[in-house]
Amino acid sequence: MSDSDAADPTVDPATEKPRPTVETVEAMVRAQMAASLGGRRGIIEAAIPGVLFTILWLVTKDIQLALIVGGAGVGIALVIRLVQRSTIQYVFNAAFSIALGYVFTRIAANAGGDASDQALAYFLPGILISLGYTILFGASCLLRWPAVGFMVGSVSGDPLAWHDDPQVVKLCTRLTWVFLMPGAVGVLLQGPVWLLGWSGAIDTDTAVLIVSVLRLGLGWALRIGAWSLIIWLLARNATPIEPRPEQAEAGPQPG
Repeated sequence: MSDSDAADPTVDPATEKPRPTVETVEAMVRAQMAASLGGRRGIIEAAIPGVLFTILWLVTKDIQLALIVGGAGVGIALVIRLVQRSTIQYVFNAAFSIALGYVFTRIAANAGGDASDQALAYFLPGILISLGYTILFGASCLLRWPAVGFMVGSVSGDPLAWHDDPQVVKLCTRLTWVFLMPGAVGVLLQGPVWLLGWSGAIDTDTAVLIVSVLRLGLGWALRIGAWSLIIWLLARNATPIEPRPEQAEAGPQPG
């Protein structure tokens, strides 16, 4: 038998690490991220309501116009998806975002808030959702059951078996911390400003402006940084997904 015949085709001889395959945790997470975020298009569609609302409010100070334009942006994205017969999941996420923001503006209006109060209320759901994710993901890491690990379990055939491998737990913990960092920083910075604006400690328009800048400026910078770090962590492709014992005993199935 030649050396080439004896070589393991799943291992890169240059690095002595597993080649990029769906059998590694890193490759699986990349695939899961692409599916959950929808690629560049899905990310853009999810950002449509917040970007349009913020820009229109800062330029016109017209809460109704900002909500209408944000909703129209979602509607256009939806029509394009329907014409192309592609999934509307990511547009639905955007629609849910602006609908939730609208509900909070109505609550503020019914409480006697003016347009500035309503604009500030629009940002509250995003802050609360980020806070929830931060607590949930952070707790999962501290308990050594990182949330990303359940993504591994969803495709490995056993939802909990990944936790028996310390290397997988370590990688998933790192990824989970990175996932939560943009939201956590956003809550730490936007939350106090929102509270100061809502309580009247600072001018409401000033609070809206600061929260808007933090969300559109710093928020996207943090996301890009986090995604870059995730890509770096996943580029190594070195943590194999272990099959369930019965799968390993059965061996490869005939095609």
